[in-house]
Amino acid sequence: VHLVESGGGLVRAGGSLRLSCAASGFTLDTYAVGWFRQVPGNGRLGISCISSDDSAYHADSVRGRFTISRDYDRNTVYLQMNRLKPEDTAVYYCNARARYSISPEDYDFWGQGTQVTVSS
Repeated sequence: VHLVESGGGLVRAGGSLRLSCAASGFTLDTYAVGWFRQVPGNGRLGISCISSDDSAYHADSVRGRFTISRDYDRNTVYLQMNRLKPEDTAVYYCNARARYSISPEDYDFWGQGTQVTVSS
């Protein structure tokens, strides 16, 4: 089971980025996938999750700006981030599990993440 996050970078406030969570060694179709973020000194927070039947959840802090989606052909889950704010600056991680959960404590084996930096 291997997930790789990509798509982070430096963007000005108000800009957009699309993060990718690509899977290898297994098929994401039947898994719930969550996106999480972490800033130095703080714990990892769940921000978006998509269930195995494509029901989506977004935390209040990103609802209306971020959208999680799946590409079954590419075995990838995306996080489209629009109207970015400086407070969105963090390392972003994805993870997968059989049952839907927005709690990072329910997930194992974290990857390297991808850095998102939003300048004011």
